[in-house]
Amino acid sequence: MQFDVVTIFPDFFGSVLAHGVFKRALAGGQLAVCLRDLRDYTEDRHRTVDDRPFGGGPGMVLKPEPIFRAVESIKTAHKGEGPAGDVPVILLSPQGRLLRQSVVEELSRHPRIVLICGRYEGMDERVAECLATDELSIGDYVLSGGELAAAVVMECVTRLIPGVLGNEESVTQDSFGEEGVSGRQTGRRLLDWPHYTRPAEFKGWRVPDVLLSGDHAEILRWRRRRALEKTWRKRPELLADLLLDEEDRRVLEDLKQASWLPISPQQG
Repeated sequence: MQFDVVTIFPDFFGSVLAHGVFKRALAGGQLAVCLRDLRDYTEDRHRTVDDRPFGGGPGMVLKPEPIFRAVESIKTAHKGEGPAGDVPVILLSPQGRLLRQSVVEELSRHPRIVLICGRYEGMDERVAECLATDELSIGDYVLSGGELAAAVVMECVTRLIPGVLGNEESVTQDSFGEEGVSGRQTGRRLLDWPHYTRPAEFKGWRVPDVLLSGDHAEILRWRRRRALEKTWRKRPELLADLLLDEEDRRVLEDLKQASWLPISPQQG
């Protein structure tokens, strides 16, 4: 997997790429990250990447020419490695579709991805309309630039590269993952179950006895129930697309009847 990141702050990524899954994937050769300084694709002596918006208004807007040159240069450099149109060119933008695990899995199937980091008041709309193949947002809020969002996208995708995580089963058991605790298909919207480790008792709070029992079948049932419970409490709207069996429905009905639980999926 290779990421080509177009940014005016390439140094931003130095510490990000030096730790965790990035460091492991880069060292293992499963990942390559090429940082493209947008100013390298300007043609004036001041290396200008922005200008005032037509029609007036506050702030500055990134110019289209350097961005187009940067992406075209990337595609030319990799010509022959596959159809140029197959390379996702993603604009990080608060106006983009929301990044979800299903989107991450979709991106992970591409060998190379181009990420364009916005900055200032925004960028010329022709970048979104005529160059980018997709726009992604990491949430309904506004950042000063797309670098943090690009790092989020890269980490989410990098985790799915085979061999990057020490335990491949971790991916299938992530929140929003596709596999349930017993290996069955559960859709992509179930939160993870609670996790505990030593000591078994801490400040009077004890780990649930079932996790210490050694009964793996009971542990799987407990995890499934607690994952359903956590999803119901924290993100009940996610249950709409969940594939449920009879036991799941009984669990949810019990939760619905529980007096301490003030909400239902319909209220999400």
